[in-house]
Amino acid sequence: MHQLINLNRGEIMIKEKKLLKGKTPSRRKFFKAAAATGVAAVAASSLAAPAVAKERIEASMVATWGRDFPGLGTGAQRFAQRITDMSDGRIQVTYYAANERVKAFDSFDEVASGNSQMYHAADYYWVKKDPAWGYFTAVPFGFTYTEMNAWIRFAGGQQLWDELSDKFGLKNFMCGSTGVQMGGWFNKKIRSPNDFKGLKMRMPGLGGQVIGKLGGSPVSLPGGQIYENLVSGAIDATEWVGPWNDEAMKFQEAAKYYYYPGMHEPGSMLACGTNKSWFTSLSKSDQLLIEAAAAMENDVMMSEYNAKNGAALARLINDHGVKLEKFSDKVYDGFAGAANEVFEETRASSGLAERIHSSFLKARKDIGSWTNLSDSPYISQRNRALGM
Repeated sequence: MHQLINLNRGEIMIKEKKLLKGKTPSRRKFFKAAAATGVAAVAASSLAAPAVAKERIEASMVATWGRDFPGLGTGAQRFAQRITDMSDGRIQVTYYAANERVKAFDSFDEVASGNSQMYHAADYYWVKKDPAWGYFTAVPFGFTYTEMNAWIRFAGGQQLWDELSDKFGLKNFMCGSTGVQMGGWFNKKIRSPNDFKGLKMRMPGLGGQVIGKLGGSPVSLPGGQIYENLVSGAIDATEWVGPWNDEAMKFQEAAKYYYYPGMHEPGSMLACGTNKSWFTSLSKSDQLLIEAAAAMENDVMMSEYNAKNGAALARLINDHGVKLEKFSDKVYDGFAGAANEVFEETRASSGLAERIHSSFLKARKDIGSWTNLSDSPYISQRNRALGM
């Protein structure tokens, strides 16, 4: 295109010299003609350029959530649709909720094997494959949402997550959060750590192991199976997420006491897990597109939970008579002692788990020191001054 324009300009200059020997035209007419010639050349060149066709990509995404389940399920569906929309339909993502293609807890193997290309889940569901997976959803006395984001993005968390997921042929990204979770639903008051003895409680991840250290029996169940087990008495207590989700699950029909705050999941990060071979076969721009869509959902989901939890909690208390209770310091001290035992066992499981735990401890200290001086005191003083 550039050479064609230069050639036309040369021809124009020759014509200008010839015209100057005779009657001189107005310079305005001359430059108007020159501009028209150049535009025509560019247009002709553009029309001649072949259109670049991009290959259509088909991908399936499996999830551990029920279809249309508020927050977790709708967020995963929104993420899948966003990839399709951001690519103008070139990347077609077919979403499968739990049990539509595979069972909820089979999502990991489905993607690691390459049968599907992506999953949406909480990565602590995979602690039996490697205890270190727990750190990449939430661990007892762990990170809040903002602290988790800081660790993953700027304090080495993503690199360690990559190292862990690479062992299973995966590449994972942050893709949602539920924030600080509630402590759980109980049919009796929890006054001391001893009250967990013999208690069958649904709690996955390292948090469940803490319940085990206190003499309870931790049970790992997909969300869709919790209510029926709680109603039937197969489990005595459960945690799930928070008021918005717990109300939708109708736990208020099965248990009376609702405890806070949960020590087990202070900032539960959800994940988009991709089959690494498939992901790295994509163009760099498509890889960035998927990562950007996941980062957006990470923010959007947390915003939605923060917007809806308060009103749901009010309904649970005012409309359903739920008793809101706070864990005592004695109970929390018991949690802390048990958590330290779980951490010692986890870090001893492998060299990688040890490095992940060490990174976690450093980030919790460094990042947490700022949280302790910024968010926490401000919220406390705001609430005091305004009588909130």
